[in-house]
Amino acid sequence: MGRHPLSLVMVVLAIMLLPYGYTWKEYRIRRSIDLSAANPLISDTKLPTDLVPSGYSLHLHPVLDRSIFSGRVNITLLCAKATNQINLHAHHDLTVDELELEVVRIGDAEGGAKVPIRRVDRVPKKPLLVIYFHDSLTAGAAYEVRLRFVGNIWENVEGIFEGKYKQQQQQQSTGPSEAAGTESEGVTEPEEHSFIGTYFRPHHARRVFPCFDEPSYKVPFNVSIVRPRTHHVLFNTALERTVETGDGKHVIDVFKQTAPMSTFTFGFLVSDLQQVTPSLSDEKEDERLKPTIRVWARRDFQKNVADVQQRVKLALRKLQEYWGVPLPLEKLDVVALPGFSYVKPADNWGLIVFKESELMRGYYNLAQELVYQWLGSWITPHWWSDAHVNKAIAGFLSADTAIKIDGGDEFEGKYPMTILYSIYYEFSKRYPHSRITAMKQETTCSKTELVLRMLNYTLGEATFRRGLQRFIQHREYKTFYGEDVWEALTKQAHLDQRLCESVTVNDVVNSWITKDRIPMVRVVRSYANRTATVTQRLYLRERPHDVPEQDKMLWWIPLVVVRQDRLNFGNVSTIRWMKQVREVTLDELPGPDEFIIVNPEEIGPFPVNYDERNWNLLATFLQKEESRTMIPVYTRAKLLHDAWNLAYAGDLSFGTAFNMTLFMKYERNHLVWNPVFTLIDHIGRHIDMSAVHKKFEMYVRTLLTPLYEELVGNQQESEEMWKANLRSLAKNFLCRAGYKPCIEEAQRAFKKWMDSPDPDAGNPVANQFICPVFKWGTREEWEFGLQRVINFPESRVKSERTYLLKTLAGCPSQPFKIDRLLNIMVLEDNGNFTDNDISLIFKMLSGGSSGYSTLFNFLKNNWDAIKLRFKDRESLWDNMINSATGLFTTQEGYDMVSQLYVQHQGEFGTAEHIIEKSLKNIKEETKWSDENLPVIEQWLDHFLASNGVADQKFLG
Repeated sequence: MGRHPLSLVMVVLAIMLLPYGYTWKEYRIRRSIDLSAANPLISDTKLPTDLVPSGYSLHLHPVLDRSIFSGRVNITLLCAKATNQINLHAHHDLTVDELELEVVRIGDAEGGAKVPIRRVDRVPKKPLLVIYFHDSLTAGAAYEVRLRFVGNIWENVEGIFEGKYKQQQQQQSTGPSEAAGTESEGVTEPEEHSFIGTYFRPHHARRVFPCFDEPSYKVPFNVSIVRPRTHHVLFNTALERTVETGDGKHVIDVFKQTAPMSTFTFGFLVSDLQQVTPSLSDEKEDERLKPTIRVWARRDFQKNVADVQQRVKLALRKLQEYWGVPLPLEKLDVVALPGFSYVKPADNWGLIVFKESELMRGYYNLAQELVYQWLGSWITPHWWSDAHVNKAIAGFLSADTAIKIDGGDEFEGKYPMTILYSIYYEFSKRYPHSRITAMKQETTCSKTELVLRMLNYTLGEATFRRGLQRFIQHREYKTFYGEDVWEALTKQAHLDQRLCESVTVNDVVNSWITKDRIPMVRVVRSYANRTATVTQRLYLRERPHDVPEQDKMLWWIPLVVVRQDRLNFGNVSTIRWMKQVREVTLDELPGPDEFIIVNPEEIGPFPVNYDERNWNLLATFLQKEESRTMIPVYTRAKLLHDAWNLAYAGDLSFGTAFNMTLFMKYERNHLVWNPVFTLIDHIGRHIDMSAVHKKFEMYVRTLLTPLYEELVGNQQESEEMWKANLRSLAKNFLCRAGYKPCIEEAQRAFKKWMDSPDPDAGNPVANQFICPVFKWGTREEWEFGLQRVINFPESRVKSERTYLLKTLAGCPSQPFKIDRLLNIMVLEDNGNFTDNDISLIFKMLSGGSSGYSTLFNFLKNNWDAIKLRFKDRESLWDNMINSATGLFTTQEGYDMVSQLYVQHQGEFGTAEHIIEKSLKNIKEETKWSDENLPVIEQWLDHFLASNGVADQKFLG
């Protein structure tokens, strides 16, 4: 319930997730951004409750060839409180015929009497139509509002939208004489086909007809729709009859009355798509199965969706078993719509419209839309503020369904780690959601889904399922509040004795979803007493750890413990709850030579820290091949992910964290490796200005080379996608570390471009090869890339130039390359570079020490010329100061920036506060470096010496 199109949010989430080894495409399998609950425009236009709708009678006439529609609607109302006005939602794009507007009283002695209208207003800047009367409407009486309207059909997907697609004409059978022609004579141009559809979520019904466009108003609809004879209409309900219009070209389809439903679940599609023919066995089964499943697609695409009906049935059956009650639908239409541009399907009641690619594989997307038929259409959140609970349940149950059907093959094992790691990352910032406020709603949905997963473990799957079944009982065609879910789970947990009577699920859940934070649990064992002190506090990665009131933040945390002497990861019983208390004690733990693991399999969304001895016991156990696999994949990944992130946050010694990576020499599971790439990137960027960085790169090479060479040696034509992704990641990081075979391969590919007769005509080099060449290659190769940017033809795709520009600045490790680029763009003011280009370069230079230190020296050495050049370009000046001064992490860097600040005090203008903030941040990062770099260097020295590292395969 409640989804909005993506733009900047998608980009930021993609950037946030890429370091974690997940592309946006992979993440999108799991998530959709849900911003409507945070949209201020929705709450601003909530209607008064004096009048309540009881039904709609709606006639629509969309005109395909003119991109317009007309219609009429009769809305029956019950007057709950005397009022002299009727307020309806009506978008400003919708033209309402105010002269034909009527209001009549119905259902009593005065039934049929027109109510005199004083005036009709359209409220400025709000999508409201207000009808004023001379006298107040009578409380308890029923009325009917009758309106006519016209509107436009747009190509976007808000309200009614239109689209076109092409497909090959069907070939007619030919006689011998016709078939004797040439092959070219049989070729036909593709036919163009048109369609019209609706997308009313979250509040776009008002674009099509005046209505009560709020989810809490659930009433029946009687609908008729005009269509061309060449097309058919799919609607929420089945067709009742078809009526002739008299023009010979159009007919009117009249549909069965809908069940009570919200306006956002209303939907129809006018098209000439064809029904995918079910197999004979499917047809026999359809006689017994309700609802009847029909799949629709263009003729050329039908083979791609031939199995969709079976997949829908299987997912539907699993969900019906889960809910314990079937969907009260007579039919369910599933459509593969060509050219459908929305990021998520249109999940109307009884009609789900997908973009074609979303129906190609897997069960998750299908299951999610089926869940929305139960929660969203049949049972609806009362208002958009409760939509996050609805969406979280849908996300959890969809993943659960997909995993139960085929093991969740489409996730490649990454559920729930994809959303879990992004939550860890976002909520451990000093200022979560600081980049985009609207991300808050999405991360709230994600965290709520993880809390549901935690409850499924801690209450037990059977109790959790019965609790959700209890929740939907007696709410058919009604609405709910988020609290209703938690209350139903509480009652079931008490009944099943899975929760003590003094505790409610509301208490547990509210401690998690009301804070934009997550906790960190620390376990310190007393080995002699076989006890452990467990404490909780706010988890913060970013420094300084100065979040206000962090000492007051406490959570309800389930403590699930696995012990070495009883390795049983199937037992997820909570041995103790931290009931919003700072500290508890665990008793009867194993002996001093045996480890414990708290929160295995990421049962709860929180990292766990241990004392050094327990960490080392774990590290030793994981290095033994016979014992390593006794710990499941998710738990191995968690231990590694927690250790490195806690070290990065300053809560764990880096020596201990590095020890936890020693078992990766034997590890080949991609889920365990994914956090390693993230942490190599984070730590590498942080220390790349120090002398330790060279040793760190040698460690990375030693860690990754066996993995990569094994993956290359075992490469097969048909292999799992995760192997290809893992090989690509390993190669990428080895290239960055100077792995010679990778550099040489990249240079061979790049040389083909340099040797081409017309290098500006196009780029024949794969993107993966460009950065290694610009980083490790010659001055000539880099200069060639620069000239391609300068001479880039107008006719080529601009994104290719942007990528070249980013790699020219962001990849080189040699200052002379960067200095050359800065001189051309800033001092020479070359006309080939726009202000946006310069801003992009500054941003790319902030990604590594060679970039920002060269930029700093360029600024220092050319201060006066740069000040003059950027005199009236404050944004560029601010960006430059930020990128040139904000990324240093050592005392040497602090001294450099401080000297520049003193030397030019009063000359920074709009960037004065930027450099002051930089100095504050560098001081904090310097403390981190002083504390951690000696520890990291000591560990690396020991590791490299004990492994006899050879460097013949590497540059740098």
